[in-house]
Amino acid sequence: MEENREQRVDLTFFSGKIQELRDRIASVVVGQEQTVDLLLTAILADGHVLIEGVPGVAKTLLARLVARLIDADFSRVQFTPDLMPSDVLGTTVFNMKTNDFDFHRGPLFAEVILVDEINRAPAKTQAALFEVMEERQASIDGTTYPMGALYTILATQNPVEQEGTYKLPEAQLDRFLMKITMGYPSLEEEVDILERHHTNAALVKLEDIAPAITKEELLSLRSLTKQVFVDRTLLQYIALIVQQTRTSKAVYLGASPRASVAMLQASKAYALLQGRDFVTPEDIKFVAPNVLQHRLILNAEAEMEGYSPVKVTQRLIDKVEVPK
Repeated sequence: MEENREQRVDLTFFSGKIQELRDRIASVVVGQEQTVDLLLTAILADGHVLIEGVPGVAKTLLARLVARLIDADFSRVQFTPDLMPSDVLGTTVFNMKTNDFDFHRGPLFAEVILVDEINRAPAKTQAALFEVMEERQASIDGTTYPMGALYTILATQNPVEQEGTYKLPEAQLDRFLMKITMGYPSLEEEVDILERHHTNAALVKLEDIAPAITKEELLSLRSLTKQVFVDRTLLQYIALIVQQTRTSKAVYLGASPRASVAMLQASKAYALLQGRDFVTPEDIKFVAPNVLQHRLILNAEAEMEGYSPVKVTQRLIDKVEVPK
């Protein structure tokens, strides 16, 4: 009992931190509450995030803002079709003074990295990201460089423009804990955006925003996710949802066990975000579509009928009986 009470004290402290993060984000980004919750959930669950949306819906702004609110090393890489692996990982340069080779670190050596338009770079550059995302290390010229414990990649992509883009391979998509789709704002939200720009008074500059959470606090909050209670019936619920993706007639390629683990991690992190130390079926329902949508490949008939992976995922979740 003592241990449980101690843990709840921790939760109240962090609930305040999370609320502060939410408030700071809302002061810059109008609306998008669900997107913000999902993004914070993924960062808490120690996962990388892919943010998809048409240009101009504040994908980059949101990613930069979240990185700014965490007191961590941040770097941004704009992917282009001529970007080479050495441009992102770094290069070994011969030093005339020491008669030895020095390694100059690239932008992927930070703690929170924003990869803008990830689908613009060629396959070999995306492959350079592969090891870094999964192993949290980079192997360059026979030397392995480990990354920090906080290492998180926030990537953005535009789903519409296909000119000069390279489709991300399934195996790489699978490395993202979540794919979050950012839509257009509602009419009220858009008026709010226009008012902020018109008066200029309500516009907050990113440079003026102070971090709201330290690296150590975020890492200890991540370690709290390990203590979140998950009932065995909920583990079965997750497994049943993932099984549905493998047996559905609309799905050509279903989700792997990595998706099940991702769903478990994300639902535990989301429960913490809500100030709880236990997972409910609603937590799983909330995170599941974003954990699964980029991992499924629909068959031709489903695509021709206009189904999207999110729609199919939603239907598959609804088929599974919610544990009482």
